[in-house]
Amino acid sequence: MTIQIGLVGTGTVGGGCIDILQKHREAFERHLGVDVELARVCSLSSAEAEAHGVGYLFTDDYHDIIDDPQIDIVIELIGGTTIARSVVLEALAAGKNVVTANKALMATHWREVMDAADASGKDLMFGASVGGGIPIIGPLRHSLIANQIDSVMGIVNGTTNYMLTKMAEENMSYEEALAEAQVKGFAEANPSADVDGYDSAAKIAILASIAFDSLVTIEDVYTKGITSITTTDLDAADDMGYVVKLLAIAHRMEDGIDVRVHPTMLPKDHQLASVGGVFNAIYVVGDFVGETMFFGEGAGAGAAASAVMGDVLDIAERLEQGVPPKETHLCTDQLPIRRIETLSMKYYIRFTVADKPGVLAKMAAAFADNNVSIHSMMQRGAKGDGRVDVVYVTHVALESDVRSAIDHISAIDGLLFAEPSVIRVEE
Repeated sequence: MTIQIGLVGTGTVGGGCIDILQKHREAFERHLGVDVELARVCSLSSAEAEAHGVGYLFTDDYHDIIDDPQIDIVIELIGGTTIARSVVLEALAAGKNVVTANKALMATHWREVMDAADASGKDLMFGASVGGGIPIIGPLRHSLIANQIDSVMGIVNGTTNYMLTKMAEENMSYEEALAEAQVKGFAEANPSADVDGYDSAAKIAILASIAFDSLVTIEDVYTKGITSITTTDLDAADDMGYVVKLLAIAHRMEDGIDVRVHPTMLPKDHQLASVGGVFNAIYVVGDFVGETMFFGEGAGAGAAASAVMGDVLDIAERLEQGVPPKETHLCTDQLPIRRIETLSMKYYIRFTVADKPGVLAKMAAAFADNNVSIHSMMQRGAKGDGRVDVVYVTHVALESDVRSAIDHISAIDGLLFAEPSVIRVEE
């Protein structure tokens, strides 16, 4: 029996899938007993298919794949939530199994595509949507299913982790680190999805939905990126025994799910603190398994294609054996999403203020008036142009109170020169 595959999207990851199939097809048949064959590839241009030696399989109309009764599995790798959504839904409706790496689609239209998979009685697998080559979706759905998962927290964006590592270790500015990441291909020409945190938000929405068996969409995730982080912040963190990471965080709480993405200070001895460069790591806590961590390259053609093809082979084995698809029922609970204003933790706040008498007194009064207790305050050096950076670290405080204090300080005429930098401190 030959399992026929239709590939929609022949870019970086799609090209990696073609390469894996070409290199390992015989090994798959020898070791797994499945013969998988690429039957059709679709994209806007044939150039990529030709570059990988499969130009003869090219079509520019994905319906040629959907309508082919011989194709068993459709791989969707075009990204986005418009045409990709149509590809996935139409493939399932046509009775085909689907593999996707589309985090945006899953984080936005989870319920719709899962319901479509259930209705079709076919598999929908998305192991490459989070973590690239890191096997995290499978363990959460299967290996750790005996646990109540209490926390999922991780570095899930290699671009921002690379930038923060360069800023901390080589004293690069944000702009310099971004430019280098773009030159090396780690950051897009428009880096907003990465640096503003949206990529991480989509990924933690997916992880939280699986871990807590309760639907979380990207709109539920409080999201703050790294654009306001400076070397001053990283130096201050280092002096206090912390490192700064863009963390995607999801906790199961008594009153619901706490889910957020933002720059975070971690103690240097935390398991995630030493994860540098473009690497990703995801830290999971279960009630019986305890603490576990998954580490590896989170992006790139090889890592993501490896995860995609892992899903393809999983489906292919079941097709070969005549085993029914795995049930896709997930998110059977309906836990509320906690509002970010209810968060209670320590905060690092840096203000760039006018270097003149009375400033500190006004700021101290604003904190006190809003019930925020200050643990420490320091100046990080005058800038020589009438400005100075003032850094505060609070005791544990309520997010809403901290925000109110910052708003009051920001409203003081002639006091601030820039948006304050706020980094939450995760103990």
